[in-house]
Amino acid sequence: MGNHVRVQAPLPAPQKVAPMYFGAVFLITPMRYNIPTAMAHIISVVNQKGGVGKTTTALNLAAYLADAGKFVLLVDLDPQANATSGLGIDHKTLAAGVYEGLIGSHSVRSLIHNTDHHGLKVLPATQALAGASVELVNADEREHFLRKALLEVRNDYDYIFIDNPPSLGMLTLNGLTAADSVLIPVQAEYYALEGLTQLLNTVNLVRENIKPSLEVMGAVITMYDGRTRLSREVLEELYRYFPDKIFRSVIPRSVRLAEAPSFGKTILGYDPSSKAARSYERLAREFMLREEGRI
Repeated sequence: MGNHVRVQAPLPAPQKVAPMYFGAVFLITPMRYNIPTAMAHIISVVNQKGGVGKTTTALNLAAYLADAGKFVLLVDLDPQANATSGLGIDHKTLAAGVYEGLIGSHSVRSLIHNTDHHGLKVLPATQALAGASVELVNADEREHFLRKALLEVRNDYDYIFIDNPPSLGMLTLNGLTAADSVLIPVQAEYYALEGLTQLLNTVNLVRENIKPSLEVMGAVITMYDGRTRLSREVLEELYRYFPDKIFRSVIPRSVRLAEAPSFGKTILGYDPSSKAARSYERLAREFMLREEGRI
């Protein structure tokens, strides 16, 4: 288990993605990028606890999906703007970002930036986003601002990932309401089961009161260290309690993965041969197979 997860399933359709899996290594063949013909699947990456690999997972999963030929938009809804800086963009120098898209002063399409990865774009966060939670509190349909803003660009992408703040405030509520599915990074630690249970309860509340169609795509185990008994026990416990909601691709604890954002790079751009890179590559493949209903 852990770092040697194998996905035994047919390959995705060749015109979309053609990775080949040999043992623990994927070989990516040159891709043809096809214009999306349907609305994007919007995935909200969320965990109310910080430091669990939420932004790291949003960044790197998005990068590997783009590398596999998908058109992907990453929405940075966290005022800390770590997803923005992790893609090499200095949020302090930006005149406008996702906040202006939320309030409607700018078109969302005009706020989107290219990245170093072909097929991956970002709607960045700026310092102005910090005050959005307070400003939205008394607004009508306050939880729908992001959903409405993304309608402008939803046909432009295969996937839209929303990187939410590490809290369950108004911005995260917007991120959940705008989404079709929820992806939950969970650190392999003692309180993982309790935290995941609480978050799933929150998702159920959103489903019951705001967005009945919201689905939980699954949880991704991060910062896993197979050498420790605790990590192994937590992994087994999560699989036991949530057998259909845990991705089999596990993300290891990695120094290279922690270093990459300081250089404004994903792990694909920083060290594509590292163990962490191969893990996110496996996760992207499993993600696509789940999308196609093959696993």
